[in-house]
Amino acid sequence: MVKLSWMFRAVIYKFVMKKFGFLSYIGPPCYVSGLRLWQFGNRVRIYPQARIESLGGIIRIGNNVSIGQSLHIISKLSVCIGDKTTISANVFISDVDHDYEVIDVHIMDQALNCKKTVIGENCFIGYGCVILPGTILGKQCIVGANSVVKGVFPDHCVVAGSPAKIIKRYDETDCIWKKTDTSGNFI
Repeated sequence: MVKLSWMFRAVIYKFVMKKFGFLSYIGPPCYVSGLRLWQFGNRVRIYPQARIESLGGIIRIGNNVSIGQSLHIISKLSVCIGDKTTISANVFISDVDHDYEVIDVHIMDQALNCKKTVIGENCFIGYGCVILPGTILGKQCIVGANSVVKGVFPDHCVVAGSPAKIIKRYDETDCIWKKTDTSGNFI
């Protein structure tokens, strides 16, 4: 019954958003803005208490994406989440950060730095992760719980930590996951 009310809300979003795919729904959000710049594929499922903010940037979520409670997305440029990705609860994803170069000026009054943020297809983002501006995750990446992710990571790797580093990568020659050094080289 609860999800039925979420589907009803989806009908309203369909008329406001740039794209809202078939069988997609959003549980009751705590805050939304910039709906006209949202593009959601088919079967996007976002659970309650999401805070999704477009400050003029595109928010694109592919097909068959599941996102847990208390998601927070901020976009001033572009945040893209690939098809078949699963994101756990309490995750923060952003493409914008505050500059802090001028010492005598409060950080909230300084310029914003924007860098495109991309989560590839078929990724898994663990509970409590922070995905910072400029992060590019390849396809089939796994991010460990409570990781702080910034940088470019290749396809088929496991990243974890704060700051996140590559800890495993799929070896296509041997067809198994192998441990790596922090640069992604097999040990």
